[in-house]
Amino acid sequence: MAQERQEQVVQTLPEVDGISDDAVARAKAMIGTRLRTEQYVRDASLGALLNFVNGIGDTNPLFRDQEYAGFTKYGSVISHPCAPYMRHWSGRTRWGLPGVHGFFAGNDWEFFRVMRPGDAVNCVERVLDVQEKQSAYSGRLVIQYVETIYSNQRDEMVARVVGWCTRHQRQASREKGKYADVPKRHEYSAEELEAIDQQVLSEEARGGATRYWEDTQIGEELTPIVRGPLSLQDVSAFLVGTGRSSAHGVLLREALRHPDHFFRNPESGGGLEYTGIGHMRDSVAEAVGVPGAYDYGPQRVSWMATLMTNWMGDDAFLKRLRVECRRFNVYGDTQWCKGKVTRKYSHNGIPLVDVEIWAENQRGEVTAPGMATVMLPSRDPHFPWFTDGSRLSLREVPQHEDAPPILPA
Repeated sequence: MAQERQEQVVQTLPEVDGISDDAVARAKAMIGTRLRTEQYVRDASLGALLNFVNGIGDTNPLFRDQEYAGFTKYGSVISHPCAPYMRHWSGRTRWGLPGVHGFFAGNDWEFFRVMRPGDAVNCVERVLDVQEKQSAYSGRLVIQYVETIYSNQRDEMVARVVGWCTRHQRQASREKGKYADVPKRHEYSAEELEAIDQQVLSEEARGGATRYWEDTQIGEELTPIVRGPLSLQDVSAFLVGTGRSSAHGVLLREALRHPDHFFRNPESGGGLEYTGIGHMRDSVAEAVGVPGAYDYGPQRVSWMATLMTNWMGDDAFLKRLRVECRRFNVYGDTQWCKGKVTRKYSHNGIPLVDVEIWAENQRGEVTAPGMATVMLPSRDPHFPWFTDGSRLSLREVPQHEDAPPILPA
């Protein structure tokens, strides 16, 4: 019976015969084109900022406690670095290659300033590149890159993001069966669950204990944070935290405008659902070759930002955050977000450190490698103490030979 339900969904999902040369050419013709962005949360109200950190499980008082934040250098609650996701997800599959399934694959954020309660969340986006590669998951694949600029009501840049997604033909993904040996649900012992819970409850942010550049050493390891076991509640909370919803007439009108992104699902009596409902339905995830329902990429990126803000403290500034979603994080998986300092340097009088970061699941698989750059306060009076992200563009900084480029290669 379960197999029959899956076949029904497979038959109902929009399908195309592979990734055609013509479709790729049309996508490449869009390079440089401005895209229409999503229109979800457009004002960073105090409630919206709190809703976002609730949706990613971040308990840092700098992002949620007005009384605490009033005594920091900011004088008020500020946004979590990834809070612009409330407005728009950079790199989400939503343009070109109709009928070809896609997955969010990564973001490379460069931050310039924080958002405060009352700020507008504006953005523009353009196509950067379209590349073709081969994949063990689906054979021929296409990677689409965009650049998203987030700004506030004063037209000040908040962040610049390079986002990318991968596009895969659904039938090939199923037939290759790359994840056939991965269990749909991991089973934990009561002791394992208790240990995970204790790690989650012991998480804390460094806060007002200033982390100085001079005291930070290459090879220093960050205190890990734990997210999981992943549940439907976790995934739903992220959707709520980013204000993403549409139903009934609004949903129907979206489906009529973009018919290849929606389908009538027999599991909901023929009700309309987005092709990305595999984040919530096992059957749809299985129809595209994934073991079961899985998390959202921006959700995992946000967890990695929490790893960094917990470690660096209130007086530092997260300048860059790059995360690549390499493996699926299915329901029941647990992610340990980890990191270590790999480089310590200064540029134009600004003390910086680079940190290698990664998410690792209960099977020891790295699901999301990445890197971060942090501006730290210094005890040296020749360095500015107030770390202002708008004073520096990383495109001007000589990159370490091991650092990935900010723009697609």
